[in-house]
Amino acid sequence: MAAGRLPSGRTEQAIVIAAPFAEVWEQTNDVAAWPNLFSEYAAAEILDTDGDTTTFRLTMHPDANGTAWSWVSRRTADRAAGTVRARRVETGPFAFMDILWTYTELDGGVELRWQQEFAMKPQAPVDTAWMTANITVNSAVQLALIRDRVQERAGARAEAS
Repeated sequence: MAAGRLPSGRTEQAIVIAAPFAEVWEQTNDVAAWPNLFSEYAAAEILDTDGDTTTFRLTMHPDANGTAWSWVSRRTADRAAGTVRARRVETGPFAFMDILWTYTELDGGVELRWQQEFAMKPQAPVDTAWMTANITVNSAVQLALIRDRVQERAGARAEAS
């Protein structure tokens, strides 16, 4: 490790969603609706939109201590490439947090993959190893929930048409 450089963490999770690309893309990139897609977010506020780049504030449900963590992120979507790149602008306990969302069309669905790279600040309440384990577990939970919700909504829309 280089002098002065914080140890970084990296996680990668993927899930296949049995729905058309357009449906998966639309639902997972509607940031304002994320509290209805993710279980961990109490609120999502759009602060600015500039073309395919959105700056937004996410607020989590209060934790066991009653703290509702909140931060600002910026994400740029590239539908043609099937990618979204996000970076925390207000980093909170993170030194940095970058997320790459990749959408790959498959027979019968779309693979949604998250690659997260981050480091915790030295004064953060947890270290990078702890956060890596936490994000690994939580990402699997959130991806499964997203899969189920997107598939349910896609099925309901197909039945209605």
